[in-house]
Amino acid sequence: MLRAGLTGGLATGKSFVGKCLADLGCRLLKADEIGHDLLQPGGAAYPAVVGAFGQQILDPEGCIDRRVLGGIVFQDPTKLGLLNSLVHPAVVAREEQWIDETRRADPHAIAVVEAAILIETGSYKRFDTIILTVCSREQQIERAMKRDGLSRDEVLDRLDRQMSLDEKRKFAQYVIDTSGDKEMTVRQVRDLYGALRMRKP
Repeated sequence: MLRAGLTGGLATGKSFVGKCLADLGCRLLKADEIGHDLLQPGGAAYPAVVGAFGQQILDPEGCIDRRVLGGIVFQDPTKLGLLNSLVHPAVVAREEQWIDETRRADPHAIAVVEAAILIETGSYKRFDTIILTVCSREQQIERAMKRDGLSRDEVLDRLDRQMSLDEKRKFAQYVIDTSGDKEMTVRQVRDLYGALRMRKP
């Protein structure tokens, strides 16, 4: 089985590329969705995160308000590191469980884990290959503002605190440029899928 990590910067089209790969036949796991589940009331990371960041991050129903939490951690690298340390180990454990289950179900599968901070956390080392999505910085800003309802300054602040796409390229074996139209991206993903099938054990 081939283990592939799919990553990229903010709003570079990871989810679209992941969906395309799944449509072509890859098994896909979205690590960010695992993170969301872990932060729900009753989730494994919920008590520690609320304990670390306080009641201010909770909405009236007692759920963690991700925008409030993001506003706190993206202003302070130390707090972002703390949040990652509380959530990331449980995410990795879930990923490894899914990878093992996928291997048992289909030893010839291409298992793709889509994760935002795959490189920054060192998790890229757990994969056979890394796929990186990229686009222009201005496209990242426009997409993130539209998708997440953030101001331009909020997006710029997050981008400034992320590893640059140029730096991430050093860790990637495959790069998908999503700066064109969707059909252009789909063509690249089809070519990528063919390359992954050639590599597959």
